[in-house]
Amino acid sequence: MTHVVVIGAGQAGSSCVAKLRNGGFEGDITLIGAEPVPPYQRPPLSKKYLLGEMELERLFLRPESFYADQNIALRMGTEVTGIDAGAKTVAIGDERLSYDHLVLTTGSVPHRLPAAIGGDLDGVYLVRDLADADAMAPEFAEGKSVLIVGGGYIGLEAAAVAASKGLKVTLVEMADRILQRVAAPETSDYFRDLHGGHGVEIVEGVGLDHLTGEGRVSGAVLTDGRALDVDFVIVGVGIAPATALAEMAGVTLENGIATDAQGRTSDAAIWAAGDCASFPYQGERIRLESVPNAIDQAEVVAENIMGAGKDYVAKPWFWSDQYDVKLQIAGLNTGYDSVVRRDGDGGSVSFWYYRGERLLAVDAMNAPRDYMIGKRLIEGGKSPAPSAIADPETDMKALMRM
Repeated sequence: MTHVVVIGAGQAGSSCVAKLRNGGFEGDITLIGAEPVPPYQRPPLSKKYLLGEMELERLFLRPESFYADQNIALRMGTEVTGIDAGAKTVAIGDERLSYDHLVLTTGSVPHRLPAAIGGDLDGVYLVRDLADADAMAPEFAEGKSVLIVGGGYIGLEAAAVAASKGLKVTLVEMADRILQRVAAPETSDYFRDLHGGHGVEIVEGVGLDHLTGEGRVSGAVLTDGRALDVDFVIVGVGIAPATALAEMAGVTLENGIATDAQGRTSDAAIWAAGDCASFPYQGERIRLESVPNAIDQAEVVAENIMGAGKDYVAKPWFWSDQYDVKLQIAGLNTGYDSVVRRDGDGGSVSFWYYRGERLLAVDAMNAPRDYMIGKRLIEGGKSPAPSAIADPETDMKALMRM
């Protein structure tokens, strides 16, 4: 009987095995996860879960009983120690598990601060998994001082939680501005003002030189010489695709685990999906770090294991929650040369990215209608004139009929 082994019990892994069963796959399925809990949602870890507004059970993507009911062998708290692609086996310590199809949904790993600058001190946290969130939760006590290193979405979300709980928050970003890698200056300005209004001190163009403390962090020295007293530190300085097992398997790596349009790696029996996988997109090779991509790509891989021969067509979208603001992003802004602002009711605003006359992406802050219309326009290959977007009198729904 055909055996599909999926390594990585996150959003992509869970989606893949569920799609296999829902699609009528009758072979054996094994889902292997390193964490001792069933697959769960990660985005709330830096938002509602950290705020104490979401219970643990609500994080789980499916009840643990789902896997048994669907005859899926869920192996939690299990570390894969090797892959022998020639023998088609996965090593779990001394155990060897044979596969016909292997799916790598290993996700990503966060960058850590080097031990040489204090990264291994107690009180220095990442926000990547449930254990991280649980470990730092007791630190969020009113009046404490926290240093957040990194001005991407993870750092800003953590800053919003800390400020909402009454902590003194300092965020340092080595680049010239927060969100520099992923957003236009207009979006950076919006969120800088938002956080400033909640008492967060954002320091841009300045990095962390080193942390101080004996055993536990107690201070930080920035690259401009400024010294801070801190009670704890949160590090959000980016992630890298988790490719160690793929390297063991000998498959091609290119900005993650390289796959073809159907999710297959350079080894015909090995597939990849989610944060760890790069794939063809509009003449380029990209890797998307988002929940929608993890779900959609993993489901296409499952269909292709069952013989669909289907290409994955990415429809990039992302979101972030900070205070009472919901940011929704449609499309990819890579290569934009202009940004158009559209103001809405109640302080809502959206920024529309263009390359020439072509619409690439939309950042919408508390503007769900702009987001939905922008998403549909981008997916439909339609590009309204920038002047129409900027005009508050424009009937946005009419743009869909262009």
